[in-house]
Amino acid sequence: MPVVRKITPCLWFDDQAEQAAGFYTAIFKNSKVTAVSRYGEAGKEVHGRPVGSVMTVAFELEEQTFTALNGGPIFKFNEAISFQVDCETQAEVDHYWAKLSAGGDPNAQQCGWLKDKYGVSWQIVPRVLVEMLMDPDAGKSQRVMTAMLRMKKIDIGELKRAYAG
Repeated sequence: MPVVRKITPCLWFDDQAEQAAGFYTAIFKNSKVTAVSRYGEAGKEVHGRPVGSVMTVAFELEEQTFTALNGGPIFKFNEAISFQVDCETQAEVDHYWAKLSAGGDPNAQQCGWLKDKYGVSWQIVPRVLVEMLMDPDAGKSQRVMTAMLRMKKIDIGELKRAYAG
């Protein structure tokens, strides 16, 4: 029996919902498309979509459910909403950064944030960064913050050097 989540983010695309779901599920290991629904005749005067075209795609990334909706060009993504990817190692940071930033806007990359080719914002965050920023020693945490503010993709080695002083 499928698990029903209380909260599922819905991502509004013009007409790229199926491609985006495929893009994301190819990047994350424990991921899959779980359902696709299509527009029908009902409501055609409202939605204006071709009958049989993809309306929604349900998918999972690392056990988090998502819905991708082909809703038209009315709304665009912005940085007010982003998805954080928790990383243990530099290899993980590098993997997610390379995959998610491919085709995205390089000018939208700062401090571990990026925009993918669909305009969705992601934060690729090594766990150690959060730990260092929360250190009660203000000198250490401020050096880490200063180093991070100079980065696009987070470099764990550079953060550790700043932390050490």
